[in-house]
Amino acid sequence: MPLGTLDRTPPPFFRQGPSALSKLVVYSALALFLMVADARFKVVKPLRAALATALYPVQWAVLEPLRLLQGGSAYVEGLGSLQAKADAAERKLAVQSVRAGQVEQLTLENQRLRELLEMRAKITTPAHTAEVLYDAADPYTRKVMLDKGSNQGVVAGSPVVDGQGVLGQVTRAYPMVSEVTLLIDRDQTIPVLNTRTGARSVAYGDPSANGGQLELRFMAGNSDVAVGDVLTTSGVDGVYPVGLLVAKIAKIERRADSAFARIYCTPVAQIAGARHVVVLDPVASQLPEIPPAPAPTTPKKGAKK
Repeated sequence: MPLGTLDRTPPPFFRQGPSALSKLVVYSALALFLMVADARFKVVKPLRAALATALYPVQWAVLEPLRLLQGGSAYVEGLGSLQAKADAAERKLAVQSVRAGQVEQLTLENQRLRELLEMRAKITTPAHTAEVLYDAADPYTRKVMLDKGSNQGVVAGSPVVDGQGVLGQVTRAYPMVSEVTLLIDRDQTIPVLNTRTGARSVAYGDPSANGGQLELRFMAGNSDVAVGDVLTTSGVDGVYPVGLLVAKIAKIERRADSAFARIYCTPVAQIAGARHVVVLDPVASQLPEIPPAPAPTTPKKGAKK
């Protein structure tokens, strides 16, 4: 059968309903009616509430992963920010702690420098200022090294004082540095004077027996000494000027089996913590030279006696 003779109209069983334009008009009118009815009489409100309640689990299931992701991201960012702030605070605290320690050290150093300047103003002996570099490496002696030597006028035997009192004596003078033996060294001695009684004696170094002190030896058991007496340099040795503070008597042991008392003294100077010191010229170097003795005259021959 030729294609041109076929009937192209749908059979009665598949006939279409209303046209698309009719549907558009009907549904538009229905929508307009529902909107007006909902706005005036709230007829759709129960249906909307029921739909919202029925769809809430679906909305929660869809939105919750997104909320968890956003919350986790915010938590991680906040944790990183807090950690960075904590690290910055710790660094700042460490810097402030270092600065606070430096301030305390500088305050102490300034105080000692003032005391040293006051001490130097009271001393008429020629002096040189110096700084303690380090302690001597020998564990059996108590010595320190200064940053001034013979090139700066420091000589062996020079007394060394800090802002409180006598620290020790220069025992070796090198060109650029010098070695100072402290008062508490076992081989160091210094003539002292009791300012209360005027009695002279000799103080010996006692570095280990009583925690770095001095000892007055060969003092009679009934000698007039008391705890708290102040000892100064007597000046009889030709090394130390008169009147420099040396130590205070800390302990007296009077024993019946010995004719001498054991007297321990605490040095006034900062033995373990001196930083800046004054090196004095020995007293003997300031004394005028002894004039030579006149030569004996011999009588001439033939002279009358």
